[in-house]
Amino acid sequence: MSSLPTRTEAVVFDCDGLLVDTEPCWTIAETALFAAHGHTFGPEQKALVIGRTVEAAAEAMADYFGRPGAGPELAAELLARVRKELAHGAAALPGATELVRACRAAVPIAVASNSPRELLDTALESAGLAPYITHSFAADEVHSPKPAPDLYLTACEALGAAPKRSVAFEDSATGISAARAAGLYVAVVPSLPGTGLDHDWLSTSLGDPELLGWARELG
Repeated sequence: MSSLPTRTEAVVFDCDGLLVDTEPCWTIAETALFAAHGHTFGPEQKALVIGRTVEAAAEAMADYFGRPGAGPELAAELLARVRKELAHGAAALPGATELVRACRAAVPIAVASNSPRELLDTALESAGLAPYITHSFAADEVHSPKPAPDLYLTACEALGAAPKRSVAFEDSATGISAARAAGLYVAVVPSLPGTGLDHDWLSTSLGDPELLGWARELG
């Protein structure tokens, strides 16, 4: 995997749709919210909101619904719906636990998520990943969440790592933009098919054997 350095100082993971299978929870909530406002929800609409904070997704919805200024109201409704869906639990995505453990054995790791702290903790606990994640950073804990670089810069600083010698794992364009802006290498496992996403390494699964081999050579 020459596109990702093995001399890496830290690895920072996104959470939703990358480590934890929470996107179905979000999609159910988003579909219901679109339907409540008289709109269908498909891949085009999902692309408008994926990877964004609750607030940014709600603003995109408000624009789409032709309801400028309704962002805060829609954000509250979206958060309530996602909270309800997440209460049923969400599993770790294939390869996520193995990759997190392999990386953690070699270098400092963190999670940097555009979810609020409440939903991030719920997702990591539900998927059984919380015991391996000693550093995590949520959208409501930085000045500017993704696509701004703040979450990745904060994570690297907390881990004592230089961003340019660190690797980010992402699944959405919003997260990739944040990681790039912070200066990290970017490994991508897309949540949405057929998206031409910027990347240093690309696969369809965190369970890719090549990836686990890379993780075991870290440090």
